[in-house]
Amino acid sequence: MGADEFEANIVRGVFTHYKREEDNSMTSGKFDEELSRMSTLASMLNPDAMILFNESFASTNEREGSKIAQQIVSALLDSGMKAVFVTHLYLFAHAFEELHMDTALFLRAERKPDGTRTFKLVEGRPLDTSFGEDLDAKIFGDDTLHPKAAPRLRIVA
Repeated sequence: MGADEFEANIVRGVFTHYKREEDNSMTSGKFDEELSRMSTLASMLNPDAMILFNESFASTNEREGSKIAQQIVSALLDSGMKAVFVTHLYLFAHAFEELHMDTALFLRAERKPDGTRTFKLVEGRPLDTSFGEDLDAKIFGDDTLHPKAAPRLRIVA
């Protein structure tokens, strides 16, 4: 369900950098494609623009993806732009948290003490987990996380 209302200041353009499917022609890898699109996007941006990112730079490892995302977002902010970034890259989010920026707002999906998810966004510091183990246990059963559990292979056709 969408928001009942939304309020924001005026920006000079809204741009997006969302993840795409992998290049079927194999002319480039997914990470290369993401960087190429970011380069093209950067040439179109102007001060006071807003850029929306969704899981950008997650196609490489955590350390490299976080570092690249941090460099790009820092450059955008230094140029007077706004960035909204949905990510599971903890190192990236944590690096910005440590800057204690008055303009930074960290939101995450609400999770009740019993583990129930409400799918509401609430303010909160970045966490170093996306609770993937919870989903694994829910989908495949609790025994998949225990080392003594019998290995299982599921093939989906």
